[in-house]
Amino acid sequence: MKSTKLNLAIILTVTFSLAALADDDSTNAPAPTLPPASTKTGVTFDADIKPIFHDSCVKCHDSAGAKPPKARLALDTRDGVLKGSKDGPVITVGDSAHSDLVLAVAHVGDDPDEFMPKGRNAKPLTPEQIGLIRAWIDQGAK
Repeated sequence: MKSTKLNLAIILTVTFSLAALADDDSTNAPAPTLPPASTKTGVTFDADIKPIFHDSCVKCHDSAGAKPPKARLALDTRDGVLKGSKDGPVITVGDSAHSDLVLAVAHVGDDPDEFMPKGRNAKPLTPEQIGLIRAWIDQGAK
């Protein structure tokens, strides 16, 4: 009889614990998702990506500026983007969903300090702009 009561107590404890975890709203919050890659074909740095970076990123990430670019990441040239930052590559050519640059501008991840652009007057990139960057990376970052 003691064995049956003990088993029942264990089952009830586990059941209530799982139910409490399932009700925790903080673990059920949807994670931010990436906008889809643009369907535009033939996306190039000079025609499509450089204007986005010029408007939103080059203020801090310009290789031709008086100061070195922040994080040693130059976004004013294709070569600068491909070179990456002081911490290494920021894009994975052919795989935009796992490119740090895309995650940063889409504000996806656990660390808001990594989200870009930054600054008092910084405007987040639009889903369309992020989609173009994704398409550029997925199409080979030409």
